[in-house]
Amino acid sequence: MADDFTPPESGDNPFANLPMFGDLAKAMAGQGPLNWDAARQFAGIASNGGAGEPNVDPAIRIALADLARIIEMHVRDLTAIDTQFPEITPVTKGVWAQRTLEAYRPLFTELATSLGRRAEGSDVEALADSDPMMAMMANLSQMMAPAMMGMAVGSMVGRMAGRTFGQYDLPIPRSDHALLVVPATIDQFATEWALPIDEMRLWVLAQEMIGHTLFNIPALRDQFTALVRQHVGAFRPDPSAVADKLTSLDMDDGGDPMQAMQRLLSDPALLLGAVQSPEQALHAPQLDAAVAAVVGTVDYLVDAVAARVIGGDALRIAEAVRRRRLETSPDDLFVERLLGLQLTQEQVQRGKTFTAGVADRVGEGRLTELLGKPNPLPTPAELEAPGLWIARLEL
Repeated sequence: MADDFTPPESGDNPFANLPMFGDLAKAMAGQGPLNWDAARQFAGIASNGGAGEPNVDPAIRIALADLARIIEMHVRDLTAIDTQFPEITPVTKGVWAQRTLEAYRPLFTELATSLGRRAEGSDVEALADSDPMMAMMANLSQMMAPAMMGMAVGSMVGRMAGRTFGQYDLPIPRSDHALLVVPATIDQFATEWALPIDEMRLWVLAQEMIGHTLFNIPALRDQFTALVRQHVGAFRPDPSAVADKLTSLDMDDGGDPMQAMQRLLSDPALLLGAVQSPEQALHAPQLDAAVAAVVGTVDYLVDAVAARVIGGDALRIAEAVRRRRLETSPDDLFVERLLGLQLTQEQVQRGKTFTAGVADRVGEGRLTELLGKPNPLPTPAELEAPGLWIARLEL
């Protein structure tokens, strides 16, 4: 969706007659529904604390390229698709954050546009007659929204960059002409879990190449992207969300009220007024089923490739990554929440069970063939009954 946001008219600008503040207001609202300069700055700060990062060692680049050639052969054999893989590109956390912001730009623009709509029933002109100060604050809030959205999105992507292995940790189709991996995070994780570094790198490369293979299937990519965009485009702003949450805080449980308020106000979904709409609630089961199927299929195929090239340590790596998912802080899941992605261990297991059921019936070699059929993502009922999914696609 284009950046078709229209800033408030000058008549709505409470600082229109104050040149310095007027210029500030124009700057805050001058980049459409989301201020990308703010997003890039905050992504850089959140990804590495604002500190410089050394470039990736050329020796690591060579080692990853050599390992990638091993994985490519097995992924092609297992998926029965002669995929042309983009170049494996090792990057720093900061570079990953900037590239990811750009890759997700259409989704974040659509999200910002949906949240930038006036709340239903709001009438600033009527409010101006009864309470001019409240009307001014409402207009000021609208002018600040692009900058606030930019800061929130940048911070969220930056936090992701601080812990991601590669670009398909989050199952979102991307148009990058490269497969981005973050060697510093991969190697640190291997060290912390006493895993062989080369084997951990092989596992991540398998995940990246399988993610690329699946999202390179046009029917799957188009349907999955449409479901996610349907979700982000259906947010409805709720300016009263913060006030309602504050009044509902439970201060009688003996906890620290300031900490409770800090936790509340650290939720960007709340601060941005992003509340689930009836439309989102209606479509959530289908998106959940789609995410489970895609993530479960990736995990299933990664396990199969890892068993071939890693051997006994494959299970140790899979278990370590599973535990890492379970231990993820809620603060690191904001992007997933805003994009409607449920990546709980239960969801992943539902997807792997579905994929295993399909493979038992038709064989691993036909998984990607079926995912290339029209509307290939399972319904909630089909996710629990793989036979129904197979029957629908083979009619």
